[in-house]
Amino acid sequence: MTMPVKNTNTNANVDAHGNGRYYAEHQKMLAGEMYTAKDPYLALLRRRCRYKVGNLAPARDDPEVFIKAIKELLGTVADDNAIINSPVFFDYGRNTHVGERFYMNGMCVILDCGRVDIGDDAMIGPGVHIYTADHPVDPKERLKRLQVARPVKVGNSVWIGGHAVILPGVTIGDNVTVGAGSVVTKDVPDNVVVAGNPARIIRYL
Repeated sequence: MTMPVKNTNTNANVDAHGNGRYYAEHQKMLAGEMYTAKDPYLALLRRRCRYKVGNLAPARDDPEVFIKAIKELLGTVADDNAIINSPVFFDYGRNTHVGERFYMNGMCVILDCGRVDIGDDAMIGPGVHIYTADHPVDPKERLKRLQVARPVKVGNSVWIGGHAVILPGVTIGDNVTVGAGSVVTKDVPDNVVVAGNPARIIRYL
Protein backbone atom coordinates (compact mmCIF):
# COMPACT_ATOMS: atom_id res chain seq x y z
CA MET A 1 0.00 0.00 0.00
CA THR A 2 1.31 3.44 -0.87
CA MET A 3 1.52 5.68 2.15
CA PRO A 4 -0.01 9.17 1.99
CA VAL A 5 2.31 12.02 1.08
CA LYS A 6 3.68 13.75 4.16
CA ASN A 7 2.31 17.26 4.23
CA THR A 8 2.52 19.79 7.03
CA ASN A 9 -0.47 21.67 5.60
CA THR A 10 -3.44 20.40 7.62
CA ASN A 11 -5.81 21.74 4.97
CA ALA A 12 -4.52 19.33 2.33
CA ASN A 13 -7.15 16.86 1.15
CA VAL A 14 -5.51 14.39 -1.22
CA ASP A 15 -3.11 11.50 -0.78
CA ALA A 16 -0.36 10.26 -3.10
CA HIS A 17 -2.98 9.05 -5.58
CA GLY A 18 -4.96 12.28 -5.44
CA ASN A 19 -8.13 10.49 -4.32
CA GLY A 20 -8.54 11.89 -0.81
CA ARG A 21 -8.75 8.52 0.99
CA TYR A 22 -6.41 9.62 3.78
CA TYR A 23 -8.70 12.57 4.54
CA ALA A 24 -12.05 10.84 4.01
CA GLU A 25 -13.07 10.78 7.71
CA HIS A 26 -12.17 14.47 8.07
CA GLN A 27 -14.40 15.29 5.11
CA LYS A 28 -17.25 13.21 6.58
CA MET A 29 -16.88 15.00 9.91
CA LEU A 30 -17.14 18.44 8.34
CA ALA A 31 -20.07 17.32 6.17
CA GLY A 32 -22.12 16.17 9.16
CA GLU A 33 -21.87 12.49 8.23
CA MET A 34 -21.08 9.56 10.52
CA TYR A 35 -17.32 9.17 10.93
CA THR A 36 -14.72 7.55 13.16
CA ALA A 37 -12.74 9.88 15.44
CA LYS A 38 -9.96 7.27 15.70
CA ASP A 39 -8.91 8.16 12.15
CA PRO A 40 -5.13 8.88 11.98
CA TYR A 41 -5.51 12.25 10.25
CA LEU A 42 -8.07 13.45 12.80
CA ALA A 43 -5.77 12.27 15.60
CA LEU A 44 -2.99 14.35 14.02
CA LEU A 45 -5.20 17.44 13.92
CA ARG A 46 -6.16 17.01 17.57
CA ARG A 47 -2.51 16.62 18.54
CA ARG A 48 -1.63 19.84 16.72
CA CYS A 49 -4.50 21.57 18.48
CA ARG A 50 -3.19 20.52 21.89
CA TYR A 51 0.16 22.04 21.00
CA LYS A 52 -1.48 25.33 19.99
CA VAL A 53 -3.62 25.41 23.14
CA GLY A 54 -0.41 25.01 25.12
CA ASN A 55 0.92 28.23 23.57
CA LEU A 56 -1.83 30.37 25.11
CA ALA A 57 -0.87 30.53 28.79
CA PRO A 58 2.84 31.38 28.29
CA ALA A 59 1.85 34.24 25.94
CA ARG A 60 -0.81 35.75 28.21
CA ASP A 61 1.25 38.76 29.35
CA ASP A 62 2.47 39.74 25.87
CA PRO A 63 -0.51 41.12 23.90
CA GLU A 64 1.07 40.71 20.46
CA VAL A 65 2.20 37.13 21.05
CA PHE A 66 -1.07 36.29 22.82
CA ILE A 67 -3.38 37.36 19.97
CA LYS A 68 -1.10 35.60 17.50
CA ALA A 69 -1.44 32.38 19.51
CA ILE A 70 -5.24 32.74 19.57
CA LYS A 71 -5.38 33.31 15.81
CA GLU A 72 -3.16 30.30 15.18
CA LEU A 73 -5.49 28.16 17.30
CA LEU A 74 -8.91 29.24 16.02
CA GLY A 75 -10.31 29.14 12.50
CA THR A 76 -11.33 32.82 12.41
CA VAL A 77 -10.78 35.68 14.86
CA ALA A 78 -12.46 38.94 13.81
CA ASP A 79 -10.13 41.39 15.57
CA ASP A 80 -7.13 41.72 17.90
CA ASN A 81 -9.21 42.01 21.07
CA ALA A 82 -9.94 38.32 21.68
CA ILE A 83 -9.14 36.90 25.12
CA ILE A 84 -9.01 33.22 26.07
CA ASN A 85 -8.05 32.49 29.68
CA SER A 86 -6.28 29.21 30.30
CA PRO A 87 -6.75 26.39 30.94
CA VAL A 88 -9.09 25.54 28.07
CA PHE A 89 -9.69 22.57 25.80
CA PHE A 90 -10.55 22.41 22.10
CA ASP A 91 -10.83 19.29 19.95
CA TYR A 92 -9.55 20.98 16.79
CA GLY A 93 -9.58 24.73 17.38
CA ARG A 94 -9.66 25.59 13.71
CA ASN A 95 -13.36 24.69 13.50
CA THR A 96 -14.20 27.49 15.95
CA HIS A 97 -14.85 30.98 14.54
CA VAL A 98 -15.32 34.02 16.77
CA GLY A 99 -16.42 37.61 16.23
CA GLU A 100 -15.12 40.89 17.58
CA ARG A 101 -14.23 41.39 21.25
CA PHE A 102 -14.50 37.69 22.07
CA TYR A 103 -13.95 36.77 25.72
CA MET A 104 -13.73 33.25 27.14
CA ASN A 105 -12.89 32.52 30.75
CA GLY A 106 -10.85 29.56 31.96
CA MET A 107 -11.82 25.89 32.28
CA CYS A 108 -13.96 25.98 29.13
CA VAL A 109 -14.31 23.06 26.72
CA ILE A 110 -15.25 23.38 23.04
CA LEU A 111 -15.60 20.05 21.25
CA ASP A 112 -15.44 21.56 17.78
CA CYS A 113 -15.46 18.51 15.55
CA GLY A 114 -18.33 20.42 13.93
CA ARG A 115 -18.19 24.13 13.18
CA VAL A 116 -18.74 26.52 16.09
CA ASP A 117 -19.63 30.12 15.18
CA ILE A 118 -19.69 32.73 17.95
CA GLY A 119 -20.72 36.32 17.20
CA ASP A 120 -19.44 39.70 18.33
CA ASP A 121 -19.20 40.71 22.00
CA ALA A 122 -19.64 37.18 23.31
CA MET A 123 -18.83 36.55 26.96
CA ILE A 124 -18.21 32.90 27.83
CA GLY A 125 -18.11 32.22 31.57
CA PRO A 126 -15.77 29.82 33.37
CA GLY A 127 -16.28 26.14 32.81
CA VAL A 128 -18.69 26.51 29.88
CA HIS A 129 -18.88 23.45 27.62
CA ILE A 130 -19.91 23.63 23.96
CA TYR A 131 -20.39 20.26 22.27
CA THR A 132 -20.78 19.51 18.59
CA ALA A 133 -19.96 15.80 18.96
CA ASP A 134 -23.05 13.57 18.97
CA HIS A 135 -23.33 9.81 19.30
CA PRO A 136 -25.99 7.20 18.47
CA VAL A 137 -28.59 6.55 21.18
CA ASP A 138 -28.85 2.90 20.11
CA PRO A 139 -26.15 1.06 22.16
CA LYS A 140 -25.49 -1.41 19.33
CA GLU A 141 -24.78 1.45 16.95
CA ARG A 142 -22.61 3.14 19.56
CA LEU A 143 -20.38 0.05 19.72
CA LYS A 144 -19.32 0.81 16.14
CA ARG A 145 -17.48 3.85 17.56
CA LEU A 146 -19.02 6.17 15.01
CA GLN A 147 -20.17 9.70 15.75
CA VAL A 148 -21.52 12.78 13.98
CA ALA A 149 -20.72 16.49 14.29
CA ARG A 150 -23.60 18.96 14.60
CA PRO A 151 -22.65 22.66 14.31
CA VAL A 152 -23.36 25.18 17.07
CA LYS A 153 -24.06 28.87 16.49
CA VAL A 154 -23.98 31.62 19.11
CA GLY A 155 -25.20 35.10 18.16
CA ASN A 156 -23.99 38.60 18.97
CA SER A 157 -23.93 40.02 22.51
CA VAL A 158 -24.46 36.66 24.17
CA TRP A 159 -23.43 35.99 27.77
CA ILE A 160 -23.13 32.31 28.69
CA GLY A 161 -22.89 31.90 32.47
CA GLY A 162 -20.39 29.66 34.19
CA HIS A 163 -20.63 25.89 33.75
CA ALA A 164 -23.47 26.09 31.24
CA VAL A 165 -23.54 23.34 28.60
CA ILE A 166 -24.52 23.90 24.97
CA LEU A 167 -25.50 20.66 23.24
CA PRO A 168 -24.85 19.67 19.60
CA GLY A 169 -26.81 21.42 16.87
CA VAL A 170 -28.04 24.31 19.03
CA THR A 171 -28.37 27.87 17.72
CA ILE A 172 -28.46 30.72 20.24
CA GLY A 173 -29.80 34.06 19.01
CA ASP A 174 -28.57 37.61 19.61
CA ASN A 175 -28.69 39.40 22.98
CA VAL A 176 -29.21 36.21 24.95
CA THR A 177 -28.17 35.45 28.53
CA VAL A 178 -27.73 31.80 29.48
CA GLY A 179 -27.91 31.27 33.22
CA ALA A 180 -25.03 29.60 35.05
CA GLY A 181 -25.25 25.82 35.10
CA SER A 182 -27.91 25.66 32.38
CA VAL A 183 -28.08 22.86 29.82
CA VAL A 184 -29.19 24.24 26.46
CA THR A 185 -30.80 21.42 24.49
CA LYS A 186 -32.65 23.35 21.77
CA ASP A 187 -32.50 26.61 19.82
CA VAL A 188 -32.85 29.89 21.72
CA PRO A 189 -34.45 32.98 20.09
CA ASP A 190 -33.12 36.55 20.25
CA ASN A 191 -33.50 38.80 23.29
CA VAL A 192 -34.22 36.32 26.08
CA VAL A 193 -32.79 34.97 29.29
CA VAL A 194 -32.76 31.18 29.60
CA ALA A 195 -31.88 29.04 32.59
CA GLY A 196 -32.32 25.55 33.97
CA ASN A 197 -31.88 21.96 32.89
CA PRO A 198 -33.15 21.81 30.27
CA ALA A 199 -32.84 25.56 29.71
CA ARG A 200 -36.15 27.42 29.38
CA ILE A 201 -37.00 31.05 28.70
CA ILE A 202 -37.43 32.83 32.03
CA ARG A 203 -37.44 36.41 30.75
CA TYR A 204 -37.99 38.35 27.52
CA LEU A 205 -35.78 41.40 26.97
